[in-house]
Amino acid sequence: FLLLPKGPTKVPTAAPPLRTVDIVLDCTYVGEGRRGAPDLRAFGGSFSKDPATLVLRGVSVRDDGILGDATDYKVPQEKTDSASHIVFEASAPLVSIPHAESLLHADCNEEEVNCEISPYNFHEHGKGPCWFMGTLRLSSGISIALVLRGPHCSNEQVEKPDAILHPKLRIPLSKKGTVLTTVEFQSSSRNTSLQTQLGSLVTLDCRFALAPSSPLSSLEWRRQHRGSGRSLFWYQAGSTSARAEPKVNVDLPQLLGSGDASLNLQGVSVRDEGTYICLVSTPQHQIQHIIQLQVAEPPRVRVIPAQLSFERDVTTTLTCNIDGYYPLDVSVSWTQKTAEDEAEITLPSTRFSSHLQNHDGTYSISSYLSISSATVQAPATYSCRVSHVALEEPISVSAYLKATEKTRSEELVGGLIATVIFIIVLFMALRRKK
Repeated sequence: FLLLPKGPTKVPTAAPPLRTVDIVLDCTYVGEGRRGAPDLRAFGGSFSKDPATLVLRGVSVRDDGILGDATDYKVPQEKTDSASHIVFEASAPLVSIPHAESLLHADCNEEEVNCEISPYNFHEHGKGPCWFMGTLRLSSGISIALVLRGPHCSNEQVEKPDAILHPKLRIPLSKKGTVLTTVEFQSSSRNTSLQTQLGSLVTLDCRFALAPSSPLSSLEWRRQHRGSGRSLFWYQAGSTSARAEPKVNVDLPQLLGSGDASLNLQGVSVRDEGTYICLVSTPQHQIQHIIQLQVAEPPRVRVIPAQLSFERDVTTTLTCNIDGYYPLDVSVSWTQKTAEDEAEITLPSTRFSSHLQNHDGTYSISSYLSISSATVQAPATYSCRVSHVALEEPISVSAYLKATEKTRSEELVGGLIATVIFIIVLFMALRRKK
């Protein structure tokens, strides 16, 4: 017999269906300077920038119900300055476009997309670029790199005598006046910068996809910091293992199976801070992604003593110890609030110790506040307020000044004496009247 589960059966929610759309991006084509001049880009020299459009044709995205009646992109029929504006049509039959939904809905999500296209290399005969590199950066931190194969990169293709060449690129144009390309290699990362705490496990995202004609050659992760660099991970295609520094790891089955080249970094320390570079290479091309890793450790704050009381004509020092924070910059202030104060009053007269660096690379500092019984009336609250980049909001730790028992007895004695004097004066006044 068959046992049926009790209660209503939960029906799994079906994933939204896929739909092919065209994604159109406004770009800048960054090319050579004036013809015949040397390429001075590496030295900060001149190079040309021209308006361009990148049309990603037939990209699969999930239809979440807001696509509406989206139509394919049609190249404008108006005559434009074809020498300055370049339209790149990119098809991706063998390579998926990463983060396609983010690109498609960038305007609706109020995200900015920075798009640059540049020549990757030039045709053997010097007639124009054969490969192009498209770099897309979203304001949310996503970065995408696309290697585009031009219309005459194959040795089997012979340029037709009557082909129309782009006046600037010197490569064949389609009948619509566009540059037809194919995505052969793509790589992406979800983050251009990450912030993490000491001892944590952090994953630096880097993924890629290749057309069958562009097999993986190698993967390398490098770290650069303050002028020095070193290789952390290296894998050569065909090897059964990789060379890796301690604490770092790339999942080889994931790398070879799905193109997940993400680097896992365990037990983060201050020394791990820096610029991480993911280098994915094929026999012909290389794509790199740069990720800034920042370590931010929040401070521990303690005020000594936590409670105090005054004798007459005594000056007491409060100490605020701020320990274990990184990076170095920290803001410390003191405030006072008595029963007569409606709000906290910031106190300017404070002193600081020198910064101390701990064995783990974090920092410590102490702040001192001197208070005198001659100028302060108990009860009162003194607060040490600390702000740091690793804190979502400042930390405030307080010390409490209370009235001593001796002070209270003195107040009672004083009151009693005043009462006795009042009675004596009153008695003498009544006696004179008699």
